[in-house]
Amino acid sequence: MNSRNFYNLTRYGERKNIEFKENLNSDTHLFTVRKQQLASQMKYRLEKGHGDAIYFIGVDDDGLLVGLGKPEMDESLHVLGELAREINAKITDVEKQTAGRGEVAKVIISRQQNSKADHLLIGVAGHVDHGKSTLVGTLTTGTLDTGSGSTRIFLDVQKHEIERGLSADLSFAVYGFRNGKTVHIKNPLNKRDKALMVEKCDKLISFVDTVGHEPWLRTTIRGIVGQKLTHGLLVVAADQGPTPITREHLGIILAMELPVIVVMTKIDMVSSERIKTVRQEIFDLLKLVGRIPYMVKTIEDADFLTENMNQHLVPVIKASPVTGEGLELLDRLFSNLKIPSIEEESNKPFMMYIDKIYSVLGVGTVLSGTIRQGKVKKGEKLILGPSSSGDFLPVNVKTIEMHHYRKESAGVGEVVGISISGVEMDEIRRGMIICHPDYNPRAVREFNADVAILVHPTTIKDGYECITHIETIAETTCFRPINQEYLSAGDTGSIRMRFKYRPYAIREGQRLIFREGKSKGVGTVTRLVS
Repeated sequence: MNSRNFYNLTRYGERKNIEFKENLNSDTHLFTVRKQQLASQMKYRLEKGHGDAIYFIGVDDDGLLVGLGKPEMDESLHVLGELAREINAKITDVEKQTAGRGEVAKVIISRQQNSKADHLLIGVAGHVDHGKSTLVGTLTTGTLDTGSGSTRIFLDVQKHEIERGLSADLSFAVYGFRNGKTVHIKNPLNKRDKALMVEKCDKLISFVDTVGHEPWLRTTIRGIVGQKLTHGLLVVAADQGPTPITREHLGIILAMELPVIVVMTKIDMVSSERIKTVRQEIFDLLKLVGRIPYMVKTIEDADFLTENMNQHLVPVIKASPVTGEGLELLDRLFSNLKIPSIEEESNKPFMMYIDKIYSVLGVGTVLSGTIRQGKVKKGEKLILGPSSSGDFLPVNVKTIEMHHYRKESAGVGEVVGISISGVEMDEIRRGMIICHPDYNPRAVREFNADVAILVHPTTIKDGYECITHIETIAETTCFRPINQEYLSAGDTGSIRMRFKYRPYAIREGQRLIFREGKSKGVGTVTRLVS
C-alpha cells in the first residue's frame, strides 16, 4: 500500500473505529491518569467497530501523514500494545509504509475472545398460538407478558407477523448464565445487547423459534433439521392440549434423535381440572412414542433431571409467561443441562450448511448457519458449494459474528454469520456448504437411504417425487424402491433417491425427513451413488 492509499483513509478524519496518534511514549502515555484516558478511548473505538479498532500511528489530528523514525515507531507500538492489554484487547495486524519523516503504521486492534462459552441450541416447536414466541420472549428478557402476547414482539420482526401475531419464519433469541445466575437480555432487538450477552455469559442458551402453522411446515422442519440442535422444546397450550400439529412436531424432534422438554403454557387461562386433563394427555402422548414423562414441580426435580437427562426421560413443566410460574424451573433446567460433548467434532475440518444469505451494507455477502464441525477463523481460505455444475468455489472469510458479537473464530454448535469475498451473492443457495478444503466435500446427485414411511395414503413406487430435508437442504427428490416394488404406510425399506434439480454435499449417516402433502417419512443416508 502506498502513502496515497493511507491518505485516502486518513483525509476524512477520525471516525467510528478509526483513531489517529502522531506519537506515543511510555513516560507520558502510560502514566496512570493518561493511560486510563487512552484505554477508555480505545474501548470506545472497539465498541464502534464491533470489536475491531484501526489506529494510524505517525498521523496528526488533521489526518496528515507525518511519519516517525524507527525508534519512535517501535515505542509507539509498544505503548499501543500496553493500552490494548489494559482493556483485554490485542494488536492483531500492523501495516507500515514510508511517509513524511519516516514511517506511518496502520494498526488493527481486536478485542480478546473470552474462552468459549458453553452453548445449548434449543429448537422450539408446537401448534400455532400455543405461546412459543411469548414463552421465549419472556424467558430471554425476564419481562412478564401482559396476557396479549406482548413479549413475542421481540421475535416477530416482519410487519405482517406483528400485525397478525403469528410467526412466519425462524426467529433466533438468546439469554444466558454467568456463575450460575440468570442473565437476561435488555432488548433482543438491539444488536449491541445481543453482543453483550455473548461477551459476558459463561453459558448461552440460543432458541430457534419455529412456525406453528401447518402451511409453513417446511420452515419448521428447517428449524429442527437444519440446525445443530442440542434439545427440542415442545410447547403445548393448556386450553387446547396436544393437537395433530403437536404430534407432528414431536415426531420431527424424535426423528432427529433429540432430547425433548415439554412446556405446558397458558395455565393461567384454565382451571386446575383442565391442567390435570392436559397433563395426562401429554403423558399419554409421550408414552405412546416410548418416552418417560417426568413432571418437574420443584428445583430438586429440575436438578435431578439435569443429572439424568437422556432421550427417553422427558421433563414436563407447567409455565405461565403472565404470572411467572414455572419460569424459575426452566431457568434452573437450562442453567444445569449438560452440554453434549463436541470434542470429536471440533477436531474435524470446518463445515457449515448455509441457512440464510444476506447482503449487509459495508460488509458484503454474509452467510448464516450453525457450525456442524471444526473451527473457522477470520482470514481463512475456504470453499463453498456445490454449484449446479457440482463445483466448489474458493472464498475468503472476512468477519465472523455470533448474535452480532464480532469473533476471531467460532466452533461447533455456534450460530454464526460469516462475511465472505470471492463469490457473487446470486451464486449462493440455501443448502450449500462452506467448508475447509480438507473436508473434501463431494457433490452428490443420487444416494441410497433406509427409510420408514410414517404416513402415505397409497403406495410409493418408482418415480414418486417429494420434498426431502437434509440439514438445510429442502429439495425435490425422485424415489425408486430398491428391494421391493413399492412401499406403503408403516413399511421400512431401502430407496434410491435423486435430487431433481441440482447436486448437494451430503454424507452417509445423515438423517432425513421427506414429505409430500399428507405423506411423511424419515430415514438415513446409507450410500452415495453419484
